[in-house]
Amino acid sequence: MDILEAMKKEMFRRKLSPRTMGAYLFYVRKFLKFCKKEPKQFSKKDCREFLEQFMEKGISGSTLNVALNSLRFMMEEVLRKSMRLGIRYSKTPKSLATCLSKAEVLKLLSVIENPKHKLLVSLMYGAGLRVSEVVKLRPRDVELEQDIGWVRHGKGNKDRPFILPQCLKGQIAEIMREGNYLFPGAKHTHLSSRSVQEIVKRAARTARLEKDVHPHTLRHSFATHILEAGHDVTAVQALLGHNEARTTLGYLHMVKPKLISIKSPLDNAEQISQVQCVVPLPTGHPCA
Repeated sequence: MDILEAMKKEMFRRKLSPRTMGAYLFYVRKFLKFCKKEPKQFSKKDCREFLEQFMEKGISGSTLNVALNSLRFMMEEVLRKSMRLGIRYSKTPKSLATCLSKAEVLKLLSVIENPKHKLLVSLMYGAGLRVSEVVKLRPRDVELEQDIGWVRHGKGNKDRPFILPQCLKGQIAEIMREGNYLFPGAKHTHLSSRSVQEIVKRAARTARLEKDVHPHTLRHSFATHILEAGHDVTAVQALLGHNEARTTLGYLHMVKPKLISIKSPLDNAEQISQVQCVVPLPTGHPCA
C-alpha cells in the first residue's frame, strides 16, 4: 500500500488546503523513514516513539501539534486504526500580533512608489485581506456598484465578501480591464506572495518603522482599527473569515483600553459614594 498516495487522495477528497497537505505529507515521510514497517503494521507505539524524539529535540509546541495531526490523519482516516495516544496537544505561547497605528500605515503607503504595488498594499489594509487572497483577485471578484469584493476559495476553501474602500474604487476600476488578475505576475499568472512580502518589507525599511512588519501585519491592523471604531465583533469576524469568534476576540487585546466601552464597577461605586457625600442629611438623622 502506498500510504502517501492514499493520503493525497483522501486529503483531495476532503478539500484540505495545499499548505495542510504539504505539512501532513512532510511529517508522514519522516515517520516512514523512522518506522521500517509496512503500513498495515503501524501501531500507536510506533507513533508515540516517533513523536517522543521530537519532544527530546525541544521543538516548538505548534510543530509538535502538526506532526501529531499528521499521524492522526494517516492512522484514523487512511488506515482506519485507533490513534488515542493520550498525548495532549502542546500549548504554544500566545504572543500579541504586531499592529501598526493609522499614522504608521499611512507612512508605509507613502513610500511605495509603484502605483500598482501601492494599491495592492492599500487593499490588504483597507479590506483586511490575506496576501494569498489579494494576489488571486480577478476582475469578476469585484462588484464596484455594490462596494464589495469576493474572496474565492480562501482559507478553509471558503468564499466570503470583503469591503471595498471608497478611496480605492477608481484605481481598481482602471486595472480591472487589464487582464485575468488584478495584480498580474509573470507567465500569465498572478503576482506571487513572495513578491508582496518583499514589497512590504522594503517599504517598512524605507519608512523606518521599528516594528516587525509583514503583509499579515496589515490584516492585524485592519481588524484592530475596525474594533477601535466600535464595530461589533461578529461583523469583524465575518469580514476576516474566522470560523470562531474567539479568534477575532484575540484582537481585542490590541485595542486601546480607553476605547473599550465597558466601565469598571469600581468607578460606578466611586460615583455613588460621591453622590452620597454631597446629599445633605435631614435634620435629626442619626448620622447628621
